[in-house]
Amino acid sequence: MNVIETKLKGCFILEPKVFADDRGYFFESYNEDKLSAILGYSPKFVQDNQSRSSFGVVRGLHLQSGIHAQAKLVRVIKGTVLDVAVDVRLNSPTFGQWIAVELSAENQKQLFIPRDFLHGFSVLSENATFFYKCDNGYNKASENGVHPLDATLGIDWGIASTQIILSEKDHEAQSFNDYKSSLK
Repeated sequence: MNVIETKLKGCFILEPKVFADDRGYFFESYNEDKLSAILGYSPKFVQDNQSRSSFGVVRGLHLQSGIHAQAKLVRVIKGTVLDVAVDVRLNSPTFGQWIAVELSAENQKQLFIPRDFLHGFSVLSENATFFYKCDNGYNKASENGVHPLDATLGIDWGIASTQIILSEKDHEAQSFNDYKSSLK
């Protein structure tokens, strides 16, 4: 497995070794020992989630706060997405900075996103099936988020603004500046 450390401490791109031949392919999508060696601790994943979305859909930016915060290991089973993680750890030197990684069924890349990061993705293919492991269960009361088109963050989702499709919840999400104010 090739491991790429991003500019956001604790956030890693994982490129599994794919064994392919005329029959198809095989790769190890998760290995607790290998991930623990990369992270320096062993996350206990307790929930798997999967979604399907069409071209232009942007999901996010979401997180759970406090004791219900979630680390995630994300990948794409079908199609292509632009996956985005935003560091919102208050004392982090990269607070408010983000990374974007193209994840696809073809490149088999995965992204590990630590707790206390906003997360979202945009669908770049006709449709995409997105899969992720979480180290904490869903808790509606601790859910929070930021509008994905927030000007302060300035995320380029890889889609023309006229083609972006948001849920009502994401469309009505707070600004990044309002989110920052709520942390104090």
